[in-house]
Amino acid sequence: MFKMRRSPNAPPLFLLVSLLISSLVLPIAAQNVLRSSSLAACQDNSGFTASLFDVVFTPNNNTAAINMIAVSSIEGSVLFDITISAYGYQIIHTVVDPCTAGFPGLCPMVSGKMGNPFNLAVSPDAVSQIPSIAYTFPDIDAKVKVFINMTSGDQAGHSVACIEADISNGKTVDLIGVKWATAAVAGLALVCSAVVSGLGYSNAASHVASSALSLFGYFQAQAMIGLCGIPLPPAVRAWTQDFQWSMGIIKVDFIQRILTWYQRSTGGTPSTLFDSLTSVSVQVEKRGLSAAVEPALGLLQRAAAIMPRNTIEQAATGLAKRANIQTSYGSYIVYGIQRVAFRAAIETTNLFMTGLVFFYIFAVVTALCVVAFKGFCEVAARCNWIKGDTFADFRNGWLTILKGILFRVTLIGYPQMTILCLWELTQKDSPAEVVLAIFFFFGMTIVLGWAAFKVIRIARRSLAMHRNPAYILFSDPQALNKWGFLYVQFRASAYYFIVPFLGYTLLKGMFIALAQGSGIVQAVAFIVIEAAALITASVLRPWMDKSTNSFNIAICAINFVNAIFLLIFTDVFTLPPLVIGVVGVVLWIANAAFSLILLLMLIVTTVIVLFHNNPDTRYQSMADDRTSFMKSQTHLQTTTELDALAATARGYPNRFHKPALDLDDDNESISSDAMKMPLPPSTANSIRESTRSHVDRSSLPLTDGPQGPPYLRNRPSGSSFRAPSPFTGSSSNLSGNFRSQHNASPAGHRPPANTSSPWQRGAGYDA
Repeated sequence: MFKMRRSPNAPPLFLLVSLLISSLVLPIAAQNVLRSSSLAACQDNSGFTASLFDVVFTPNNNTAAINMIAVSSIEGSVLFDITISAYGYQIIHTVVDPCTAGFPGLCPMVSGKMGNPFNLAVSPDAVSQIPSIAYTFPDIDAKVKVFINMTSGDQAGHSVACIEADISNGKTVDLIGVKWATAAVAGLALVCSAVVSGLGYSNAASHVASSALSLFGYFQAQAMIGLCGIPLPPAVRAWTQDFQWSMGIIKVDFIQRILTWYQRSTGGTPSTLFDSLTSVSVQVEKRGLSAAVEPALGLLQRAAAIMPRNTIEQAATGLAKRANIQTSYGSYIVYGIQRVAFRAAIETTNLFMTGLVFFYIFAVVTALCVVAFKGFCEVAARCNWIKGDTFADFRNGWLTILKGILFRVTLIGYPQMTILCLWELTQKDSPAEVVLAIFFFFGMTIVLGWAAFKVIRIARRSLAMHRNPAYILFSDPQALNKWGFLYVQFRASAYYFIVPFLGYTLLKGMFIALAQGSGIVQAVAFIVIEAAALITASVLRPWMDKSTNSFNIAICAINFVNAIFLLIFTDVFTLPPLVIGVVGVVLWIANAAFSLILLLMLIVTTVIVLFHNNPDTRYQSMADDRTSFMKSQTHLQTTTELDALAATARGYPNRFHKPALDLDDDNESISSDAMKMPLPPSTANSIRESTRSHVDRSSLPLTDGPQGPPYLRNRPSGSSFRAPSPFTGSSSNLSGNFRSQHNASPAGHRPPANTSSPWQRGAGYDA
């Protein structure tokens, strides 16, 4: 423990410490600086309160600039009992007598209002006691607490006021560069996977897309930590703020002005928190909601109405209409979702619409990019800029692919819209916004639930017909392009795993949005949910291969550890403040390292896939043999002509592309050709995986007719000879191969002249 020297030229020590511990969050200035922007009461009936408190200490000129609007009801001689702590560890404790220190106006103290900005000189002795790390370590968790004790009168020896201030040094991990970097990597990986898939390398595209979506989900999980109504250390608050872009929480000035106008025009009352910052301080709740609010005499205020609650705790827990918590002396307290909005410089009443607008923009821009790329491909093909068969799958089935992409966008935006829509139902910012929240929440939930039902139905039909769920799921391009976003990242036998995944997302969103006033409930719920997710992922291992399973199980593990840290932050175990401070730093460092590893893995994988001659060969074949059913661009040149010939002979439409606009019925989601096509020999592994049985292809009929191929139907009654050959010309490679494979006719046998060819009858064999 250190003793702070007292100097007649030193300012009130609580002010020095306020600015000393309040300048450690964001590197706003190149020079060293310490700052405090709020002063909170830390005991009931505090005789000294401040609605505005802004202190900036610059060690270069040993000057503290103080702007304070405070009210004092203390009269008499006092002592200042000052404690400075960092990460819960007390580093300085001293008692200052304002009479001997020479503080004018404080010996004795008189009641009244202080409202004039002023500067104070800080002695070099006091500055020398400030460690250099206080100016450089980002998001330092430091504070100064001052008890004002009476030395005269009836209350002599008692504390008549307690004030507390957090300190920042301007250095933070909440950086715009981190946000752009993480968003760019995740977004470009998704775009690259789409391009690689369009080129026909479906296996490589599936791996890149799965990794990108898992990484995006991890970013959203980090953002959810910041949205919880749990007191978070400064490092955790700043770190989670880096990922709020994944929840659509992005500030654009002109959009905020439009949203404010929209709210007013639809009967709402926008909050004006940022307009009042010049006269009112905002405290970012850190030590617990009740501890921060109850000393403020328990008043909740809003521009429209008085809260109908008996106590502040009840009011805060109830989350009344658009409730910004305001203390009796005028300052505001933000926590949970409001805390994230405040740090993003967004009014709390605009937060829901901000997330909704950016989700809508994301969906519209994605759709326009797909349409523009379709047009570019057609123009490029006509101008011979690209080969005629480049992006053939996309060009022929782009409408179905567009539907699948929009479904995937819905899946990506579902976590953010679940949280924001449910939270809006508790805030009721305007009637129109409530209607939008209901529409988007239930609309997206129903759409994704319907899509999951379709996938399960298709897989079960495939099991019933082919004893293998992968058969129709991956052989039919209609089902793959439209519904594949739900199951392509999983192995075929785990097609159902999208249902627990959607349930996991919905549960987390409900606890975050509806339990803002109870951090302990949120923390316990997170532990249960994340533990269930980790156990399920580790036991079932539902993803497509070993590397993808390891990637996702690692994410589940770190999410579970973060949930345990959240429970520690609630202080339910009454741990020493030093433990909570250290755990906050550990969470930040551990997640930063983990995020860097995931980003590097995704970048390396994407680059290798883009510059590899045949990226599909980088990955082993799936255990479900999905590649046996999927038409890859690498096989186009050897199969396209035979596929077209076989489809024409059978009288079926093109097997791989459907020119008509497909609707959401079963017959169009599952093409008839996919159900009639026999299993290739390479599906033995996938059949053993799902049914542990083996299908002998030779036992399957060559056509759908009840009596087999047409040339067998024409066999004369009682004849020992085979039916005439389906080919009338001289032996060709195709007819020779056909005869050698199926023993259709003895060599040299010719059909009668009046026998029509099965090619003319529209019958044929399966290519």
